[in-house]
Formats: sequence, C-alpha cells, structure tokens
Amino acid sequence: MTWSEITVVAAALLLLLGWAVWVMASRLDRLHRKVGSSRAVLDNQLVRRASAAAELAASGLLDPASSVLVGEAAWQALVVGAGDQELGEVNGPGLDPDVPLGGVDHVSRDLAESELSATVRAALADPEEVAALRAEPYGAELLTALGAAWYRVQLARRFHNEAVAQARRVRRKTLVRVLRLQGHAALPATVEIDDDAPEALTQLR
Repeated sequence: MTWSEITVVAAALLLLLGWAVWVMASRLDRLHRKVGSSRAVLDNQLVRRASAAAELAASGLLDPASSVLVGEAAWQALVVGAGDQELGEVNGPGLDPDVPLGGVDHVSRDLAESELSATVRAALADPEEVAALRAEPYGAELLTALGAAWYRVQLARRFHNEAVAQARRVRRKTLVRVLRLQGHAALPATVEIDDDAPEALTQLR
C-alpha cells in the first residue's frame, strides 16, 4: 500500500472509532437519564403509597395500636422521601458525583419504605378485621387506593431496576471504562426494598 492509501485507511479507522465512541457516549447518557427519570417516578409512587397508608391510619377504621404504628411508619417514609426529592431537585437527576443516583441516604429511605410495608402487612393480616374494614364504604375506598398505589410502586421499582441493569451493563464495556465515558456520573444503584403487598390488597386487583 502507498502512503496515501495508508493515510486514507487510518483516517477511516479514526472516523469509525470516533463514531463508535460518540454512539456509546450518547447511549450511556440516555441510560443515565432513563435511570434518573425512573427513580423520580418511583419516588413519586412511594410518596403516594405512604400518603395512602397515612390516610388509612388517620381514618379511625383500624384498631388504635395499628393506627399508631401505620401512621408513624407512613410519616417516617414521607419525611425521608421528602428529603430525597428535595436533594434530587437541587442536584439534578442523580448525576452529582457525590450523590448516588436517585437521591440522598438510600439506606434510611429503603429501611423506611420496608418498615412501612411490614407494618401495613401486620395491620392487615387478620382476614376478619380486613372484611370489617371493607364493609365500611370509606374503608373499601381506602383499601382500593392503597392497593393501587402499592401496585404502582412495584411496577416502578421493576422498571427502575431494569434501567439500572442496562446502564451498568454498558458501563462495564471496555471502551466505556478505558475512555471513562461515564464521566463523573455515579454508578446507578438498584432499589432493594420490601414491597410485598398484603394479601388483603392483592385480592383487590
């Protein structure tokens, strides 16, 4: 090959490599934004679930002990969730290098949401009490609202974790790691909480 041919081939290879890098970087950026968006949706659904649980606790239809426990668990989830959302608004969609994707203290947020799940399951564990609650017009409405919010949380968490898995797979690619195409974006984190719904709510679907 002549020098001119070698130059053309080298230029073509550089262009091809540049195009591949641009495609990979663009894909990774879209995935990071998808993770941020899916986490925001999940956060909103978690707040709605906690609000529905708090409304049930304040209705006076549960026994006093359950009302207090569910109310406290729901309030804690709302307080932690509010702090999570406020920090997310300041830092953008979870791309601050010092803040994990999705917000602030994942441990306390996840624990609060898991505690709410366990508390509501315990409060709705007695079939006779649940039947009496359903017999109340307002009670049936509250259970339906809580069941719908809970189901949306499960779906949102599933979609978010799938988005995180996609982003992590791309970040493990050699080209991404060598050229550090992820920039300063934090490693996306899945949300691992106890979101198993009470049997009384799953029967309403």
